[in-house]
Amino acid sequence: MIAKIKSFANDVVSEMKKVSWPSKEQLKDSTIVVIITSIILTSFIWVIDEIMTLVISALF
Repeated sequence: MIAKIKSFANDVVSEMKKVSWPSKEQLKDSTIVVIITSIILTSFIWVIDEIMTLVISALF
């Protein structure tokens, strides 16, 4: 059992060395894209919700 845990830990370390980590600039750019996309999608959903509320209110 201990040998399996050691093997697993060694495999994890080996795989983590293969990971391509983003630079600080890439991380900052990606974060900005995610924030802007979230704001746009949230605004879109809010507008659709308001429209649907008006339509349903008009029907009833």
